[in-house]
Amino acid sequence: MKNIFVAVALLMTALMSMATAQGRPDDIVFVQLEAHPSLTTSQRRAQGFADQLSDVNGFSLGGGWYGIALGPYRRDDAERVLQVYRSERRIPSDAYIAEARSYGNQFYPVGANVLNRDPVTSPGAPTQTTDQATVSTPEPEPEPADETPAQARRSERLLTSQERKDLQIALQWAGFYSAAIDGAYGPGTRRSMGDWQAANGYEPTGILTTKQRQALLDQYNAPLISVGMSRIADSKAGIEMKIPTKAVRFARYEAPFAHYDSISADGIRLLLISQPGDRRTLYGLYDIMQTLEIVPLDGPRERKERSFTLEGRNARMVSYTEAVLRDGEIKGFTLIWPTGDEERRTRVLAEMRASFERLDGVLDPAAGGEALQNVDLVSGLSVRKPRLSRSGFFVDRDGTVVTTAEAVKGCTRITLDGTYQAQVAGQDSALGIAILKPKDRLAPASIAQFRRSSPRLKSEVSVSGYSYEGKLGAPTLTFGKLEDLTGLRGETELTRLALNVEPGDAGGPVLDTGGAVLGMLLPRPAGDQQLPPNVSFAANGATIDGLLQGLGLTATSVELRNAATPDGLLREASEMTVLVSCWD
Repeated sequence: MKNIFVAVALLMTALMSMATAQGRPDDIVFVQLEAHPSLTTSQRRAQGFADQLSDVNGFSLGGGWYGIALGPYRRDDAERVLQVYRSERRIPSDAYIAEARSYGNQFYPVGANVLNRDPVTSPGAPTQTTDQATVSTPEPEPEPADETPAQARRSERLLTSQERKDLQIALQWAGFYSAAIDGAYGPGTRRSMGDWQAANGYEPTGILTTKQRQALLDQYNAPLISVGMSRIADSKAGIEMKIPTKAVRFARYEAPFAHYDSISADGIRLLLISQPGDRRTLYGLYDIMQTLEIVPLDGPRERKERSFTLEGRNARMVSYTEAVLRDGEIKGFTLIWPTGDEERRTRVLAEMRASFERLDGVLDPAAGGEALQNVDLVSGLSVRKPRLSRSGFFVDRDGTVVTTAEAVKGCTRITLDGTYQAQVAGQDSALGIAILKPKDRLAPASIAQFRRSSPRLKSEVSVSGYSYEGKLGAPTLTFGKLEDLTGLRGETELTRLALNVEPGDAGGPVLDTGGAVLGMLLPRPAGDQQLPPNVSFAANGATIDGLLQGLGLTATSVELRNAATPDGLLREASEMTVLVSCWD
């Protein structure tokens, strides 16, 4: 290496005037190995590389990030370095060539400034003599020479126990091996090697050459290489792990999350979880996470005394979350991955879990406090919302609910008041009525009492409903009049009302002045015909009672009651009315 620098110095002297006139060559580049948002971590990683490699440098990248790179080289030397060190597995597989102008101040080695230095030669490059000086010229790396079975056995004996197991794991992943991962190459392993060789166009000797071993591992690691799995250390979150750096990039902190947003078309996202707390904090985080859009409803959940895992799946995404409480600190991560890419997701997730390490400290609970506040966001994440919400009302003491069929069409999950799960016990799609049974028995404060006698035309009525689909937290009363005891075409199962309602009111009870139930409000008719805004329809009480009887249920009925006070009517209506939500 000393001779190389002497030769370069002689060349600099001979060409100084030319260099001064023309500036630095455009082809001076570096081989970037890693980048971290922590100077301390970057210094430690740079020293680790320097223990094994020469020409290791560390630079500021701007934006609080620090890069570790080899160089400076001319581009052809850099390509040789990249090829040789990758093949020897001495640098990350996603290392790449970066131009010198990408780097700022140098932090490693301390006091160095290689950005103002001429390029060095790549390790092991042959030299040739020119008229000016002895300079290095790159020689393309040849394809690894294939080996005879005897040579392959000799090189195989140099493998570590873990490297032998890695090959068995790769064979298992490729579908050629199903026995124990023990690093012992018996008849079963040899047979699987031969099968893999035959499937990949090699002579099936049952002994993998050096080239074939690399090809097998490249196949196995292709999912990780494609997303740039690299180790990062987030000093603010106190977490170090491997992440898909070609798919995500640090975006912001909003406690308790460090957000790594997608930078690829895949839409992959990552959250690092970091906060102080105790078991109650952990359990609260477990509950909050399940209210977020990034944790779909379908999937296993497990909460233990000091940890939890959540997996959610829908047609768009698969998310996995794990968090562990240790020494008063809760740390973990969430990986959000697009549906339909399960092979890569599984490999990346396994690598992330295996590489996860806790560093000192947790994210400042005040981090991100300046972010724009929004009732639909939790720490920068969207709260999951139902596809739609409508109204319903209790008809018995077990919590049976009558609602509109619109509220339950195509739902993955149905909830009552956003908390209690329910299922469809019966419905009449033609009439637009659905009957729900809660999965766990409920004890409503009040139930509907259907009026036995027919109401008078033009009498005052009201509808109790969640007009704004639950945003107000309680039902409202909308007042109007009974216009007709049948529909526009004489339908005897309907009544026509004159009142202005919102879509969320559909499914709510229609009440007389005494609080007795006359029927259920139906959604406004769909189609090309536009009715006046104050025209609404309700399924009458007799129709609802017939549907309930068909399910073996009995509705409570009452005679005409005296008019209730406004407060009394609102109280009784609120106690029987329930928010029905349909979730994807």
